[in-house]
Amino acid sequence: MNLYYFASPSTFYHLAGRLAPWFFALAALLAAAGLYYGFVVAPTDAQQGEVYRIIFIHVPAAWMSMFLYFVMACYGAMALSYNTRLAAMMARAIAPTGAMFTFVALWTGAFWGRPTWGAYWVWDARITSELVLLFLYFGFIALANAFEDPRRGDRAAALLAIIGLVNLPIIYFSVKWWNTLHQGSSVNFQGTTMHKAMFSAMMLMTFAFWMYAIGASLVRARAIILERERRTQWVRAL
Repeated sequence: MNLYYFASPSTFYHLAGRLAPWFFALAALLAAAGLYYGFVVAPTDAQQGEVYRIIFIHVPAAWMSMFLYFVMACYGAMALSYNTRLAAMMARAIAPTGAMFTFVALWTGAFWGRPTWGAYWVWDARITSELVLLFLYFGFIALANAFEDPRRGDRAAALLAIIGLVNLPIIYFSVKWWNTLHQGSSVNFQGTTMHKAMFSAMMLMTFAFWMYAIGASLVRARAIILERERRTQWVRAL
């Protein structure tokens, strides 16, 4: 298979149109299963009671906020290194979904923090670094659209995304580097201490968010391609 074939915006446009509905369908099925496991099957937490169930939205959203930023920065690096149009378009397409998941992680974290810590917001190291991540997403989107020439916007936004990568290990290791209110990770490479049903619900929701992110990025990439390529013959023929 010639992978460079799919680097053409015209080819990718049609491929994304065929794939996006499948990813949305998978996201819906996985989310339904995850919510069922999280709110029906999973037992009540011995310490936090029922309020802990917000983690089935909060934690997957936080994971996706970091993962999507990493992928966005990788596309930005590809666009800078190889001057590929599609990579820059994909970076732009991912940014709004990444910002949305970052906002959801902060918002659900605030509702979790009120009964747990007694406050909706504290300037905790992990929470603050996650807020910085949201500002990085906003900065990327603003820079990408700040130039009349979209290629200049692509380069400026890509540089910001690459520089912002330094924030990801700060988010992840903040609970180890500093004495924070935020609890440590219940899931890591050594395994998990969570109940089986809780872990299943969290992973189902994580994959649901992942499938949604792919589908949303593909749809948004198609819109960006149409805008960028509107003067080409193949777009006029649609």
